[in-house]
Amino acid sequence: MNRRQFVLSLSSAPLLAQTASTIPAAPELEWVDAKRLTLEGLGFKDVKSPYDRLPGRAEGVVPPAVWNLSRDSAGALVRFNAATPEIHARWTVTNKNLAGANITAIASSGLDLYVMADSGKWRWLGVGQPKFPETTAALVTGIPATEREFMVYLPLRNGVTSLEFGVPKGATIKPGPARGAGSKPIVFYGTSITHGIGASRAGMTHVAMLGRTFHREVFNLGFSGNGRMEPEVLKFVGELDPAVFVLDCLPNMGAQLVTERTAPGVKLLREAHPNTPILLVEDRNIQTGFLVEARRKANEANHAALREAFAALQAEKVPHIYYLEGANLLGDDGEGTVDGSHPTDLGFMRQAAEFERVLRPVLR
Repeated sequence: MNRRQFVLSLSSAPLLAQTASTIPAAPELEWVDAKRLTLEGLGFKDVKSPYDRLPGRAEGVVPPAVWNLSRDSAGALVRFNAATPEIHARWTVTNKNLAGANITAIASSGLDLYVMADSGKWRWLGVGQPKFPETTAALVTGIPATEREFMVYLPLRNGVTSLEFGVPKGATIKPGPARGAGSKPIVFYGTSITHGIGASRAGMTHVAMLGRTFHREVFNLGFSGNGRMEPEVLKFVGELDPAVFVLDCLPNMGAQLVTERTAPGVKLLREAHPNTPILLVEDRNIQTGFLVEARRKANEANHAALREAFAALQAEKVPHIYYLEGANLLGDDGEGTVDGSHPTDLGFMRQAAEFERVLRPVLR
């Protein structure tokens, strides 16, 4: 060893020793089951697994693909108040495929943490990166231990069998505050876009954004590739009691199917809910349609079929039906999707703005 190397070794030794000695010991954590906190986004109690989106009796009634997708925890969230310098989570997922071709592992199988800021708005704070089958991870550390309200979104494209939150001994954690009286949820029924495919994390879907915007519970009944307005599915959708039903199934339906199922589906919901608003949503424009004629014509045919169904419902004086055009859902610059179809975070933000424009007067 030459003199220069020896000096460097001696000078760095105290730093290494100091670094090792000053690393704080991991705190001893106390764990609480998420089911003891405020669990939202799940409309049914008679479920096979606590974070399923349809009741157990739907198995064998809805199409098998819909049933399997309903085991994903998309839209589910946990709210709690905590006075703690850090928040940890421990969760177990059912599918070893933690990510997909057009969805991140954090969105598909991880957790997404928000906090209510002093401004009265929700702000993002941290994520939990998943492993299979069980993950224990710090969602956030080093924050002031004053009491705040937190919200954690569950995985979009994986099933969850258990979920716990851990805080250091001496910290407090308790259920989040109740929603305001008369604040009914919003039900979204749709396709992979409603499901959240393409979002970077669960809080970035338009469904989640609208929940934060309106300070309301939201039910995400998006079934990737399988939002087709089947009466068997709509029967269960109609068991919920929301402020508004949002039907956003056109990306999975051709024009003929739109014609066949839209009016009967609306009437099925209307029988169960005579006065609840129903919002019909046009298909988003496929982003290659400006050059790919077949895709553009399929969009146009879908839109025309939905407009005709809407006009027919109006002519029959079916009340409280609303309509959202699809042309502006993703913007017009081609930058709002992962693959021409599924939104990026930018696309979801654009969608949320369009939905808000139509939903805000409906929810007054």
